[in-house]
Amino acid sequence: MIERPTMKIAFATQDQQRVDAHFGWAKFLAVYELDASGHRHLQTFPFGEDLAEDGNEDKLGPKLAAIADCAIVYVAAIGGSAAARVVAQKIHPIKVAQPESIAELLDRMKEVLKGTPPPWLRKALMKDQQRAAEFEDDDEKVKA
Repeated sequence: MIERPTMKIAFATQDQQRVDAHFGWAKFLAVYELDASGHRHLQTFPFGEDLAEDGNEDKLGPKLAAIADCAIVYVAAIGGSAAARVVAQKIHPIKVAQPESIAELLDRMKEVLKGTPPPWLRKALMKDQQRAAEFEDDDEKVKA
C-alpha cells in the first residue's frame, strides 16, 4: 500500500464557508486534513468578538496554537508581525486576492497533490517528518 502524504490546512474565515478574513481578525479558523484522495474537516476554532483591535498581539497566541500542526494557512490578509510568527512555526501563509470557497481551495489542492507538487508544497508536506529527515542526514554525514 502506498502511503499518501497528508497535511493539515487552516482557513481564516468569518462565515465558515470562504477564506474571507484577515488572520488577526478572523472569527474562525477552520482546520482540514488533506491528501491526494480527499479532505475531511477536523475542527473549527471560534474566536471572540474583540478581534479588531490593531496592535493587540495577545489575540495571536490562541490562533497560532490552533494552527500549530498545520502546514498552510489561507488568509485574506495578514500583518507583518503575524506573518513572521506563522512562518516561524513552519506554517506557509497563503493570501487570497478575493474571498474564495474553502471547498474549492481544498479541491484544487487535492489535484495538485495528485501530480507533482511544487517545491514549497513538498516542503510543507514534510513539516512533521522534517525532524526525522534531519536526523537521517546527520547519520549520513557521520558515515561519509
